[in-house]
Amino acid sequence: MKRRDFLLCGVAISSVLMTHPALATGERMVVYKDPSCGCCHEWAKAMQNAGFSVVSEDVDDLEAVKKRFAVPVDLQGCHTASLAGYFIEGHVPLDAITRLLAERPNIAGLAVPGMPSGSLGMGDDPGASYDVFAVGKDGSSAVYHAVRPRS
Repeated sequence: MKRRDFLLCGVAISSVLMTHPALATGERMVVYKDPSCGCCHEWAKAMQNAGFSVVSEDVDDLEAVKKRFAVPVDLQGCHTASLAGYFIEGHVPLDAITRLLAERPNIAGLAVPGMPSGSLGMGDDPGASYDVFAVGKDGSSAVYHAVRPRS
């Protein structure tokens, strides 16, 4: 590859990466998780690979963390993160988080209840189908992002 082509390729890649909110700002994310949870570790690692500045905090009482962030019981997942004034509950995909940071809606956070197969950190399932909920500051919820089977 010629030097000029190499430089142009580098500039193109850099410009694409800098348009990604997490990569552009290095947003700090704190992930509260059970110390023995492997899927939580994988999710946090994916967030770090996406450019977030991730701090993992192993906690024995996740219920207290979820209560502090006012995560509705019916929307709870296996870990809770805090990011830019929002909570991120469970295996929320990167696309939904990217959208959240771009739009900055007036909500408390995002949640993926339970541990859906194929969600980020839960393996690669092309048939994965689950919803990401926006949780209002009053505890109300609505579908914010839908993950559907890949074709």
